[in-house]
Amino acid sequence: MTRVNAKDIDFNNLGFDYMDLPYRYIARYRNGQWEKGELSDDSDLHVSEGSTALHYGQSAFEGLKAYRTPEGKVQLFRPDQNAKRLIASCNRLLMPEFPEEDFIEAAKEVVKANLDFVPPHESGGTLYLRPIMMGVGGQLGVHPAKEYIFTIFASPVGDYFKGGMTPTSFVTSDYDRAAHQGTGKSKVGGNYAASLLPGEQAKKDGYSDVVYLDPLTHQNIEEVGAANFFGITKDNEFKTPLSPSILPSITKYSLLWLAEHRLGLKVSECDIPVDDLDQFKEAGACGTAAVISPIGSLTHHDKKHVFYSETEVGPLTTQLFDTLKGIQFGTVEAPEGWIVPVD
Repeated sequence: MTRVNAKDIDFNNLGFDYMDLPYRYIARYRNGQWEKGELSDDSDLHVSEGSTALHYGQSAFEGLKAYRTPEGKVQLFRPDQNAKRLIASCNRLLMPEFPEEDFIEAAKEVVKANLDFVPPHESGGTLYLRPIMMGVGGQLGVHPAKEYIFTIFASPVGDYFKGGMTPTSFVTSDYDRAAHQGTGKSKVGGNYAASLLPGEQAKKDGYSDVVYLDPLTHQNIEEVGAANFFGITKDNEFKTPLSPSILPSITKYSLLWLAEHRLGLKVSECDIPVDDLDQFKEAGACGTAAVISPIGSLTHHDKKHVFYSETEVGPLTTQLFDTLKGIQFGTVEAPEGWIVPVD
């Protein structure tokens, strides 16, 4: 892939696509310890054909963003939470932990090295960071690798769902995203590989993505494709699903806090029966990539439920979006510890 030049990028019309930027961070785990990481200009990873990441899916990843403020400064949003979640994923797959403080410093190094690629504030774009942990080294048996790579690359991005803050339609799936006591809480590649087929089928049928139901009963809402689900009830309660197979979204927990402390809403994580959608006046999908994508309608077994509107965003969803995005972009006061400046 051809390496891009910042001068050739139209930051006002970014998609959610990979770009080969000048620098990324890489560290290697050998002989029971992490070697000192460094920036690299090589965008190809060189690994053994016997790597456990390739055969047995021993790999995990994260996603976070760098934002440019109106003053031109650059900042990260809650990178400590991404570091903690990666550690949890590593523990689940028997991979070594990459220390939280090193994770944050590595993320800052990548941003500083690619500073020209952080989109201007007024464009609404961001610099997306993709940390990866993977088992490497020659191996054939089904057991944890002896060597690992931790790397972070970056790419400037726009909206994950085309149209941004525009309500779109979703459909429930008969497929399961992850087993109830499996790796659903971990951000591992296999969960996303399993979502490709149902997601593609939904798009062919004219939907933005699928809504997965719980794998035990197929009665409760779990996740929305590559994001978490939330709904706002008619009596102003912000609800999100609670399940051992749901990824603990940093965006979701940020919205839970903002809904309670900034908007004054009651909040809860609980079962959300798919047959009880009438309780919600607004609904959305949330995550680092999507931020918030309003759900205009959800179709379940050929029955279509419309929330606030199929064409307009609900007022509380709009408030939450504006508050969260304002914090991330430096125009709204952030709760203590949520923002890490990139010096």
